[in-house]
Amino acid sequence: QVQLVESGGGLVQPGGSLRLSCAASRSIFSFYAMGWYRQAPGKQRELVAVITKGGSTNYADSVKGRFTISRDKVKNTVYLQMNTLNAEETAVYYCNADDRPVAYWGQGTQVTVSS
Repeated sequence: QVQLVESGGGLVQPGGSLRLSCAASRSIFSFYAMGWYRQAPGKQRELVAVITKGGSTNYADSVKGRFTISRDKVKNTVYLQMNTLNAEETAVYYCNADDRPVAYWGQGTQVTVSS
């Protein structure tokens, strides 16, 4: 069983930045892809950013230019750098590992953007 542990969430003011981390219990390069999703209250979970085994990245249109997904092989961790956050991005952020046909999820970390 793969475990994904997110950290780095918290309260930030509009326009601020946060960096989320996702530590995996198995090599992050063993997965087809890893990504970040978010779910705001009353809304469906949505893709924020994904990075494939080969290093290709893809972002939701709403975060392009502000968010960056990256990874550290030594630390076996995937990151999501989030800049210029706005209140509408308040949500629980989840780490995902695509291990087709199985998908693993972390427990989520709360990000609250508020003044």
